[in-house]
Amino acid sequence: MAVDLGFVEKCESWRLGSRFFPSKAGGKPAWLDLKNIPGKSDLECEYCGDPCVFLCQIYAPYEDVAGFHRTVYIFVCKNVDCCRPNQSGNLRVFRSQLSRINDFYPAEPPVEQEDWRTDIDVSRWAKTCYVCGIFAPNHCGKCKVVNYCCRVHQVYDWRNGHKDVCGTEAKNSNSFLFPEYEIVVESDDAAKENAQQHELKSEEREIEKYNAMIQDGKAGTFQHEDVNDDLLQMANDEKDETFVEFRMKIDDYPDQILRYDRGGKVLYISSHSRITDVPKCPECNGDRQFEFQIMPQMLNFLNLKDVIKCLDWGILAVFTCKQSCIPKDKYIREYIWKQDIVQEETELKLNQ
Repeated sequence: MAVDLGFVEKCESWRLGSRFFPSKAGGKPAWLDLKNIPGKSDLECEYCGDPCVFLCQIYAPYEDVAGFHRTVYIFVCKNVDCCRPNQSGNLRVFRSQLSRINDFYPAEPPVEQEDWRTDIDVSRWAKTCYVCGIFAPNHCGKCKVVNYCCRVHQVYDWRNGHKDVCGTEAKNSNSFLFPEYEIVVESDDAAKENAQQHELKSEEREIEKYNAMIQDGKAGTFQHEDVNDDLLQMANDEKDETFVEFRMKIDDYPDQILRYDRGGKVLYISSHSRITDVPKCPECNGDRQFEFQIMPQMLNFLNLKDVIKCLDWGILAVFTCKQSCIPKDKYIREYIWKQDIVQEETELKLNQ
């Protein structure tokens, strides 16, 4: 079975709303079930207690089980001290499913137009946090209009603009979230064709830049910016056959941020700290299976310097219920596992 690959692309923000069932990274979650959304207690980081922040979601219908729509969501804590080598307590993953006939969406496919069914919005069904987009039981005590999931986010918003606009119709900008992108998922073959076209266009752009520099008398050696520079450095530092295999697998598509291979195998980044036991589904007690992994290239697109210092991973592997069971009216927590590139000596010190 071919592995599907995911790449981030910029697109109009309206295309990333819930009504279009998007796969996306950054911004606020585009909730599938618009009513029973997770809150702070569901998303608390194991280490600091703050709610984890939306990282990405993958729309992944599963034809072999009940339901019609299906989306998997990943959240991560942004606090610097919570990103720990080969530990996933700062991560959360949830799955949501709906039948074709449901309370929120028409049975027919969506129409790709900006003004199509703008009434399909989570605000009709639930209060959401202005800062992060999860369930918000609290509101600003002064204006009583803006909602928050917790005191931490209320204080953040007050200090970052709400103080100046509270009680008015104006809204302050929200810089707390990660930059928003569409995630485009393609088969290996389609990705290869697109990669070849992208490489050709890149070469043409470099030639144009070089000719322009010749005209300006500034021609010299070009410094090509490779998104895998960090991985190359890791390869030098980590003499690991598994890492070499990892690099060989991704070299044809260096910008991939997702590998989707439901029922397949994890592409490990290191021979250390491989997963040995996947917990059973807490809802049906059935087995879980590997579904997809988020790649380290995702970090290149977060574009927040103060966060990049604290967020890091080798891979994030997501395991979901093999039967994709559907408990009524809830988002189902699934299992996420983080593998980093950590020298064996470092791991021994951490375990002492």
